Amino acid sequence: MNREMLMLVDAISREKNVERDVVFGAVESALAQATKKLHQGDVDIRVAVDRDSGDYETFRRWHVVPDEAGLQLPDQEILLFEAKEEMSDIEVGEYIEEAVDSVPIGRIGAMAAKQVILQKIRDAEREMLLNDFMSRGDKIFVGTVKRLDKGDIIVEAGRVEGRLRRSEMIAKENLRNGDRVRAMIMEVDLTLRGAPIILSRSAPEFMIELFRQEVPEIEQGLLEIKSCARDPGSRAKIAVLSHDKRVDPIGTCVGVRGTRVNAVTNELAGERVDIVLWSEDPAQFVIGALAPANVSSIVVDEEKHAMDVVVDEENLAIAIGRGGQNVRLASDLTGWKINIMDANESAQKQAVETDASRKLFMEKLDVDEEIADILIAEGFNSLEEVAYVPISEMLEIEAFDEDTINELRTRAKDALLTMEIAKEEGVETQSEVSQNLRDLEGLDPELIPKLAEAGVNTRDDLADLAVDELTEITGHSADDAKALILKAREHWFAGQE
Repeated sequence: MNREMLMLVDAISREKNVERDVVFGAVESALAQATKKLHQGDVDIRVAVDRDSGDYETFRRWHVVPDEAGLQLPDQEILLFEAKEEMSDIEVGEYIEEAVDSVPIGRIGAMAAKQVILQKIRDAEREMLLNDFMSRGDKIFVGTVKRLDKGDIIVEAGRVEGRLRRSEMIAKENLRNGDRVRAMIMEVDLTLRGAPIILSRSAPEFMIELFRQEVPEIEQGLLEIKSCARDPGSRAKIAVLSHDKRVDPIGTCVGVRGTRVNAVTNELAGERVDIVLWSEDPAQFVIGALAPANVSSIVVDEEKHAMDVVVDEENLAIAIGRGGQNVRLASDLTGWKINIMDANESAQKQAVETDASRKLFMEKLDVDEEIADILIAEGFNSLEEVAYVPISEMLEIEAFDEDTINELRTRAKDALLTMEIAKEEGVETQSEVSQNLRDLEGLDPELIPKLAEAGVNTRDDLADLAVDELTEITGHSADDAKALILKAREHWFAGQE
């Protein structure tokens, strides 16, 4: 019987073009499964087949786990201290094995053994095909639609299959069986049965790779696509950079009479592409990304990583785009939050910010409006800037002498220190607020600091307040204050019905 098994292994190995070890592994798995059925519980069985003689041994084994971990799988695990009683030098992660009777091959259910072996062979073949395909280094999967699988499309390329999920398709496309499809290879998930290659036609990377195939200068390193933003099937923007001054990045990507960009557009169901010149200057990059709209002015807020872009009335609709598409794509392309506004909105916002800065300086630095306005005119908007901007820059302010500058810096640092101390005290005060008050339904978390400052730290404290007391603390209307107090009192009457 062992000689027959060796012959069977050799035959399957040749027929399926897989290594003998793979077939032996399938046989060992089939024998192990048959042996498990003879034992109670979910035991762990290992079968070892001699590759030369065909003889085999069967073992039941236990995985050694730390004593403190306990047994999660009692039929398959053993604690370290128990394992050491049998093998003194054994370590966590190793196995204790015990020889058990082997199941004769003739007693294995023929169909069950055959199915296990064939499934192992299929898995091995699938892995070999997949490894061969991936070793080619292709980034775009080219195949034909084979079938639908729970809304996903299975695309076949030779004997390898890819999965194009509904969420990764272009919305207005209607792919049918037999249609030729190109898609970006995003990942390989070996846990998926049948089609382990995950594809996408909506990812920005797909458009970048399509341009790479259409524009040889990108492959040659003369051009680089720095970023891409897409509204799949509708519109997209790509940012390009030339590494050779003789090469026009936009014209090269467009091609003669638009041949190159049109090839990409046709592949993506008519998706219109704006090609933008990339710039190291974020403001210049954003201005280019908002094309075809003309920008009047731009204000960069590096702290918030945002820009206020001012356009005239004629360009307002163009800059925003239909449904906000143009500004959204420009934001995705550049990585900056973009706020589009007209001149009036910009003036109003600037007036509000100027007024806030003026009040801050007058209050915290104890200066008059004239000095506050000078600081604002020189570009200072925060106490941190006044306190820590290099003194050489402040000395350039003609309206201030050195003594005035030093006094302003000292006051700014003192104000920041005072504010930090007050903040820490506020945190300590808030920490005294009980969890049952924090969990009160309808209580806005922003009210907690105000309540803590007023000594309201528990639900009972809140319930004891009068309506006018709460309105004074929170600034809420009488009706809102009354509702919150009644809510805090509910637990008083919960058990009286």
